[in-house]
Amino acid sequence: MDRGRKRAEAGHKLPADKRACSSSEFWTGSSSLRPTPEPAAAAVASSSSEPVDCDVESSSSGRSDTAGDSEYGSCDSDDEPGYGSWVFDDPSLCGASKGKFQKIFASLDEDAGPEAQLAALTELCEVLSFCMEDSLGYFPMETSVPVLVRLAGAESRPDVMLLAVRALTYLCDGMPRTADALVRHGALPVLCGKLLAIEYLDVAEQCLEALEKISRTQPVHCLQAGTIMAVLSYIDFFTTSMQRVALSTVANVCKKLPLDCSSLVMESVPILVKLLQYQDRKLVETVATCLIRISDCFTHSPELLDEMCRHEVVHKSLHLIAIDGRISLSQATYTVFLSLLTKLATSSLIAVRTLFELNISSILRNILMASDLSHGTPCPPFEDVQSNQMHEVLKLLNQLIPPVARDVEDVQLVLAKEKILVDQPSLLHQLSMDILPLYIQVVNPGANVYISYGCVSIINKIVYFSTPEMLMDLLKVTNMSSFLAGLLSRKDHHVLISTLKTVEILMQKLPGVFLSSFVKEGVIYAIDSLLMQENCSQSTQRSGYMQLSDNQMAARDISRCLCYAFDSSRASSCEVKTCRLGKDTVLTLAKHLKTTYFTSEAVNSEMGLTEILHKLKTFCAVLNDNVDKAATNDGCAENEEYLSHILDQVISELHGRETMSTFEFIESGIVRSLVHYLSNGRYLQGTVCDCDLSNNFLAVLRRFRTFACISLSKMNQGWENMLITLLVRKLQIALSSLDSFPVVLSHVPNTRNTYADIPFRRSTMHPCLKVCFVREEGETTLHDHDNVLNVELASSLDAIEGYLWPKVSGKNSEHLAESARKDMISTSDIAAGNMCAEEKNPQHLVAKILREPEEKGGLACQEGQSLSVDRSPRQRDLIAVITSSLSSLGERGVEGKISSASSSNGVMEPNLNFCLEGKQLDQSITLYQAILQEQLSAEPDEIVGPKFWNKVYRVTYKRAEPKSNDSQMPYDAYLCNKIGFSWQKLSFFSSMLNANLPCTLDKSNPLYDILFMLKILEGLNRISFHLLSDERNDAFAEGRIENFDDLKVIISSVPQAEFISSKLTDKLEQQMRDPLALSSGSMPLWCNQLMAACPFLFSFDARRKYFDLTAFGSSRSQLNPIQRLNSSDTNSVIERWLQSGSFSRKKFKVDRNNIMSSAAKMMELYAHSKGVLEVEYSEEVGTGLGPTMEFYTLVSQEFQKVGMGMWREDLGLRGGSSKVVGEFGLVEAPFGLFPQPWSAANGVSNGIQFPEVIKKFFLLGQLVAMAIKERRILDLPFSKAFYKVILEQELDIYDIQSFDPKLGRTLLEFQALVNRKKFLESISRKNYKCASDLYYRNARIEDLCLDFTLPGYSNYELTLESNSKMVNIANLEEYIALVVDATIKCGISRQVEAFKSGFNELVAMAIKERRILDLPFSKAFYKVILEQELDIYDIQSFDPKLGRTLLEFQALVNRKKFLESISRKNYKCASDLYYRNARIEDLCLDFTLPGYSNYELTLESNSKMVNIANLEEYIALVVDATIKCGISRQVEAFKSGFNEVFRLKTLQIFTEDELELLLCGEGDTWDFTKLVDHIKFDHGYTASSPPVLNLLEIMQEFESNQRRAFLQFVTGAPRLPPGGLAALNPKLTVVRKVCLCLRLMRQPSFEFTFWFTTFRPLFLMGSIVAMMRIWTCQV
Repeated sequence: MDRGRKRAEAGHKLPADKRACSSSEFWTGSSSLRPTPEPAAAAVASSSSEPVDCDVESSSSGRSDTAGDSEYGSCDSDDEPGYGSWVFDDPSLCGASKGKFQKIFASLDEDAGPEAQLAALTELCEVLSFCMEDSLGYFPMETSVPVLVRLAGAESRPDVMLLAVRALTYLCDGMPRTADALVRHGALPVLCGKLLAIEYLDVAEQCLEALEKISRTQPVHCLQAGTIMAVLSYIDFFTTSMQRVALSTVANVCKKLPLDCSSLVMESVPILVKLLQYQDRKLVETVATCLIRISDCFTHSPELLDEMCRHEVVHKSLHLIAIDGRISLSQATYTVFLSLLTKLATSSLIAVRTLFELNISSILRNILMASDLSHGTPCPPFEDVQSNQMHEVLKLLNQLIPPVARDVEDVQLVLAKEKILVDQPSLLHQLSMDILPLYIQVVNPGANVYISYGCVSIINKIVYFSTPEMLMDLLKVTNMSSFLAGLLSRKDHHVLISTLKTVEILMQKLPGVFLSSFVKEGVIYAIDSLLMQENCSQSTQRSGYMQLSDNQMAARDISRCLCYAFDSSRASSCEVKTCRLGKDTVLTLAKHLKTTYFTSEAVNSEMGLTEILHKLKTFCAVLNDNVDKAATNDGCAENEEYLSHILDQVISELHGRETMSTFEFIESGIVRSLVHYLSNGRYLQGTVCDCDLSNNFLAVLRRFRTFACISLSKMNQGWENMLITLLVRKLQIALSSLDSFPVVLSHVPNTRNTYADIPFRRSTMHPCLKVCFVREEGETTLHDHDNVLNVELASSLDAIEGYLWPKVSGKNSEHLAESARKDMISTSDIAAGNMCAEEKNPQHLVAKILREPEEKGGLACQEGQSLSVDRSPRQRDLIAVITSSLSSLGERGVEGKISSASSSNGVMEPNLNFCLEGKQLDQSITLYQAILQEQLSAEPDEIVGPKFWNKVYRVTYKRAEPKSNDSQMPYDAYLCNKIGFSWQKLSFFSSMLNANLPCTLDKSNPLYDILFMLKILEGLNRISFHLLSDERNDAFAEGRIENFDDLKVIISSVPQAEFISSKLTDKLEQQMRDPLALSSGSMPLWCNQLMAACPFLFSFDARRKYFDLTAFGSSRSQLNPIQRLNSSDTNSVIERWLQSGSFSRKKFKVDRNNIMSSAAKMMELYAHSKGVLEVEYSEEVGTGLGPTMEFYTLVSQEFQKVGMGMWREDLGLRGGSSKVVGEFGLVEAPFGLFPQPWSAANGVSNGIQFPEVIKKFFLLGQLVAMAIKERRILDLPFSKAFYKVILEQELDIYDIQSFDPKLGRTLLEFQALVNRKKFLESISRKNYKCASDLYYRNARIEDLCLDFTLPGYSNYELTLESNSKMVNIANLEEYIALVVDATIKCGISRQVEAFKSGFNELVAMAIKERRILDLPFSKAFYKVILEQELDIYDIQSFDPKLGRTLLEFQALVNRKKFLESISRKNYKCASDLYYRNARIEDLCLDFTLPGYSNYELTLESNSKMVNIANLEEYIALVVDATIKCGISRQVEAFKSGFNEVFRLKTLQIFTEDELELLLCGEGDTWDFTKLVDHIKFDHGYTASSPPVLNLLEIMQEFESNQRRAFLQFVTGAPRLPPGGLAALNPKLTVVRKVCLCLRLMRQPSFEFTFWFTTFRPLFLMGSIVAMMRIWTCQV
């Protein structure tokens, strides 16, 4: 019988690893032909470091338990069942009848001839290889096994031996219970003998296979038979695959090792240690499994552990876990080695001494630094939860440093360890310097209680055994006081006790150093707070229950007490022990510290209130008082200037010479004062009066600009020196210190089908809440509903209302449901996706209901009418049914669409209000979140366990009160700028205006202040470019800048990473790893609210995982929760989801010659599908990830083709352009793609129909959403501005530069010119107004009531109309002139002439004769006598009052004339402004959009030219056409298409740069190290193979276009996913053999010289595809 031919015939039914027994390829020994599953090393790392009770299976034979496709995908259909579930029940394959077996074994008698025996064995192998235990039927075990054992020992017949052993192997594989019979009939000595004296290698290899099968169920017998040494003695002679089988056998045997057989094991240790040096990763992992099991079994025998150490187990293990060799090990194996060292250090002094000698502290330090443990995955200490490296490092260090207490079991061992540290203090000093700073860093970001206690315990030991000199050295690298103050805010009494003991030790050893530090950092304040808590002892959990920290809830109802968390004793995991701490231990120790070390005298001598804290409190009090005064008195310029001065002092104090501690920063209240100032005093008061909105906005904006000016100062010195950076860092430290958001880890009941009632009746695998909905007392319009309902966790209150409203409103629910089915569509159709394009849109469904005539009135709802006012009860009920059905299915956020369709203002009014414990629930959250929030507020240590799920929650309902349609706050008139950005669209500015955050956190909590301030600072950082650009424009307008080139702004913004809170990120990561969160997407309320209010607090990876979890519901959470919990990489989990068969796959056939039409058809069919789309091409073979990625790349290129009319750079609509298009006829967009503006008046341009453009944008939106949903890469280089459009952010004039720098810069310069013109005109108007409104001594001239008569001479009229003419500012100059003339000129001229005429008679005679005349002439009159000219100044000499008044009047006139002259001059300058030495009129600009001559900006665009007068209008129109009205229809089409797949708003947690990374992946450069780290080498290649090194050398020299071509060929996309090469899944693999449908790169093994000279030019020319095809042909 040709067995190979039989295999081929049955190949479609058989698993691949069922190989023909006589096939030569089965025994080639090539590792590439034998798939080897992961050894059990990956599963060994449990929290207790105990080996798992599972077999380490080999890979060469036996059936596979893995269903589904390979991780690389398959060219075959994915609809076929996996082989793992195949049952051999075909009689033609397994005709195992009694007669057949009797015939076969009759031929195996000793009397039978050699040929008959050989034929019978061949037939037996054929039968057994196809059969399993349940299909084998009759098999004569007791009679057949001795025969096969006898034949296996036939020395002279190698072919018979081989087939007999093979038959035994198949028998054990198909019937595991056969192993017992093999042991009883002496098979083990025979098989071991063949391995100890190898004559035939194939027989020896088959014996290895057989022993591996037997060792799974008979480990002890195998041990006693000497199997370990048998399989290890000549292991070097076997191939790698057979070496793996041999070690799998040893690992199975080592599961149960009796002490009396220790010699049989210990002799194998040297061989196992030697194997740790091998290159094969799986081999090393299995060796690690063997060693950990050996050490675990002998943990109570120090002698045996010492013997293991003498064989250099410690040396080799440390070498492997050293940072240099870490890449070659898996994460789980790495943890296994740490666990091995821990077990050895537990009982072996040799291990402890060796570890110290080998500088273990340095190695552990490198491990901690490389693991980035601040973002680690700390787990609670439960025996059934897989631990991580952090736990193992903690355990190892706890064993290296002896405990302080002496009440332990092995006191002698503890004293011996202590002696090592005492004799060599340098060992402890080095360990403390390496470890302690990192542990402080680990705990500060917020590890869970288990890690916190472990770190504090180690720190306590270090401090206890350290000398004062060592502690002084530690103070140079750590802030111990701040660390201890943070720990004293924890609730767990174990952590508190360890912390207080550490404080006591420090005060004993260095009281003078730590007393002042404890005051400054708040340690004494924290101890006082503990003493003030009357129920301190009640706040901690007792009697064996682990007390939970403030950031974690229990995952189990019972767990081990932390007192025993690091015990070396192997107690049962379910054993509950009594806590070692007394009831009032914390309170007693705190009192002792207070009375002994922190008395009032001691603290006062060290200034209980530090100088800097006192100064800050004073500044904040002054700032708050003045802010309150300004808020009540509307403020004034002087007060605002004073406030700015105080603010500058407060901010500068943060940058002062004296270091400010976190305690001082929080306690001073500086954050609350800053927020109070920025919110114009509304932060502490609450709401803003409607009548004061305008003043409030102006004040907030003015103060924000002042604050920004101070915060962004020192920008020229780099972002690290700016005050905003310092403030952000202070806030982040304070946030970590105050954070108390709980991580709710759940204990989910055993998975079973549960029937949920809400949102609709269906079976679910997730737990449900038991809720009884009760009508509220006093509610008379609704009916009762007293049944207990099962509510799914993801059910929103809107969905619950949709279920309850028909039942409690008096409507017949069955009638409503029937109407819904008849009139529209059933929920089952919705779930199945059996809807037409119109019916798939919930907006159309609701609109269809609303168009129906009323049952009685017969009136239809008109288009555009408000749909929320006049709906009939039936319409409202049907809408509720549709809303509930669609939302429960997670249909792309249809609630938003329905809301927009059913209400003119976009909000659907609820019919019901729900209350829990007397509190009305927020409609925007789920019922689970509301209940969980209530439970946490009542009992912070509430356990989400069986009690939580079994409890029936009582929720009351009542009819919702109609909300009045109050107008929105009229900020638009003040916030909107025609060309600038709208302030009300900025969420942080809106928060300042409203003085609150969109979250339920208590406003009195200091944490609220910190979050508020961080939000403001992050917003300020994002718009810093706009603010500085505005400042430059103002400087140009005021004449402080003359050159247009000086308008350019170069900013040093704070990196976004500075705003990320590592503690909150870590908490969110923990929460998302919880099985309940993964399965249902349900998380505590703080996760959703903080993500909505302050998404910048979380890292990009965390937000991406949150997005996957919330945007698509639990559809990506179909994997086993335990699998997800054990996975360290959520990205790989999602990829496995995408590639697994657990979720439906939708295959679509694409026409490569008509990609765009195929894409449109695909989206029409599958835009609403939850399945994974896979592409296959017509008339081509292959499907899976590669072709799908290529499809997205091809469709990306289609959207970039010239002539589509979609993009600005598309020359298809620009006639006469000579610009050359890009390669392959693609649009060249060096600054990114941005929609091309289309005028509303033009529907066709150059043959392109605008409706077709709209369709393309709609399709583009669908494809972009689908790519993001399924994590595909699109090669679409969108501009940053378009990403802002996608994120629904407002664009402004500054954004134009991002996609059209020339136009954007020109518009900004034009705008600066307009601002200068407006400034000059405003000065002109102001001066003119000032000239007409001049005051004389606080009175207007008109108010003086002066007429045109000479002052003091009412009968002396200065003008003819003096009686009616009054003096005013306009004729004041004339009045002065007339008064002066009448006083010293015309009014006295005749008298003077007469005097002169008679001068010779009297005066002349007196002078002549020297006589005295008694005539007191004034000095002015003497000047007249001397014929000197008098003026206005001489009047004061004879009439001081009149003279002074006239002079003051003249000064007023002069001021008026001066202002008028300036006004005339400024007005002339404003009209004569030049743009780069040319008048605006000379630029010959008309009112058409630049670059688009057919886009007219105004109706009279043909005749209207741009000048300085209408330049502002021109700028506004260009900006509007470019980023607003001109692209609004395209943008709306894109958004509509996007929302067909999932809600666009869910992307708003990302920035535009992150969205680009999410959609288009990374295009980073490659260096050699990165390539070696993230490329997999297999099937004969390693990282050190010469051809591999040559390949990597060429790859790292790739230029950008070469990298794109290479990636396009290998992965199907020209860019890498977010995360770069490390994120590729499957990994980029270099192998010898070809598999073009996978990400496998085949490289020839011929000499490098030929390869280099032949193929390097291809690389340099970018012809990667051609090169790869040559490789394919030659091998």
